[in-house]
Amino acid sequence: MSVMKSREIDFTKGNPIPLILSFFWPLLMTSMLQQFYNFADSWIVGRGLGDNALAAVGNMGSLFFLIVGFSFGIANGFGVMIAQSYGAKDIETLKHRLAGVIELGIVLSVILSIFSVAFLPHALELLKTDSIIMKDSLKYGYIVFGGLSTGICYNISAAVLRALGDSKTPLKAILISSVLNLSLNSLFIFVMKMGVEGAAIATVIAQVISAAFCVSRLRKIEIIKLEKWHFKNDRSVFLELLRNGVPMAFMNSITAVGCMVVQFFVNSYGVVYTGAYAACSKYLNLFMNPAATAGNAMSAYTSQNYGAGEYRRIRQGLHVCLSIAAISYVILGSLMIFYPAFLARILLTGTAQVSLVCQFLPRCGVMLLAVDFLFVYRNGVQGMGKPMLPMVSGILEMILRIVVISAFMGRIGFRATAFAEISAWTGALVINIYAFYRALTPLIAKENREAEETLRKRETTLKFHLRAFG
Repeated sequence: MSVMKSREIDFTKGNPIPLILSFFWPLLMTSMLQQFYNFADSWIVGRGLGDNALAAVGNMGSLFFLIVGFSFGIANGFGVMIAQSYGAKDIETLKHRLAGVIELGIVLSVILSIFSVAFLPHALELLKTDSIIMKDSLKYGYIVFGGLSTGICYNISAAVLRALGDSKTPLKAILISSVLNLSLNSLFIFVMKMGVEGAAIATVIAQVISAAFCVSRLRKIEIIKLEKWHFKNDRSVFLELLRNGVPMAFMNSITAVGCMVVQFFVNSYGVVYTGAYAACSKYLNLFMNPAATAGNAMSAYTSQNYGAGEYRRIRQGLHVCLSIAAISYVILGSLMIFYPAFLARILLTGTAQVSLVCQFLPRCGVMLLAVDFLFVYRNGVQGMGKPMLPMVSGILEMILRIVVISAFMGRIGFRATAFAEISAWTGALVINIYAFYRALTPLIAKENREAEETLRKRETTLKFHLRAFG
């Protein structure tokens, strides 16, 4: 195998703590930059165009999560297979899988782009989108979904880079695209007065740049240089990739359906509720970010060690990533609990919206640890190539969100949105903890037996030589 480039990390050797942290920090900065420019988009839209425009963009959140979440799940599923090949040092299998990822990615981007644009108006109607914001939601949605292929390209290329242990290139890509996005947003909205279309166009252009940067880096990695014959995959390669990617994609989309139902109930109470929920969602995504990043680190670490047969190292990595998630909870959960009004006023100007946000953030802040740990355990299970129980947990998340919001929205109002989230997190966490130990425990037991057998053979050999020379 070719000598690894400095940006790639081999998780199968060395102390897990510095390995994971060296991968985690660039990944966290990447994720935070993504959230920051999403957050900045909201601030620019809210301040430049008003709370109704913010509601229109925020109203697209659940739909965007449904489509982009599907592609993100597929990309992560593909990345797990790449990482397992990399950990096993099986470079030829890695190349065939990478070629299959490229081919499937092209097909996926075409299908999802056509589907999302064609059904956008119907989806907004199903969500009971207020007539006040319908026009802006359509304008924003058509542009963002029309440029969906660029986002899919970035997700897949970044997932492959992470699978190889490179979290620095996605960071650089997002840093460049974030600066560009914010600059274009300000130009299009404040100077050129383009409305929500300006925010959408800026987002697509930024995605083009980030995708191009990651693809350029992949082309320079020697060990994954592809030849034409690598693309002549038999059906088994595609089935293998889809078997791992589709359940992860469906898990994200099923979860998104639950969020869409919550959005449906929120929208039925009017644009004030829609705007408040948009702000709550922005903060929730922002404050879940460090733990979600720890989960992504867990996925890459687990996948490589699973491929290499280093199962005890997976448990060591779990402890590191859970510690990161716990620290994140203490800091960011406290902000949600003690400073909800301050946070709300950063994005919103209306008193009614701020009051609603103050009902949501403290309650979710108390239970943020559940979703933080969920990210780590779920990614660990997926990293072992076991996507089915995480998919089941996604179904449970959807069911719990729907049951709680439909049963309690009419009784306790906006607070029901927080309880819907909390119940979904808790139920999914229980399933994924069970799935993780169910998958890992027998593997560690097998590894221990093999280690003991190797030790006994060495002792037997040593005794034989001692008797022979004694």
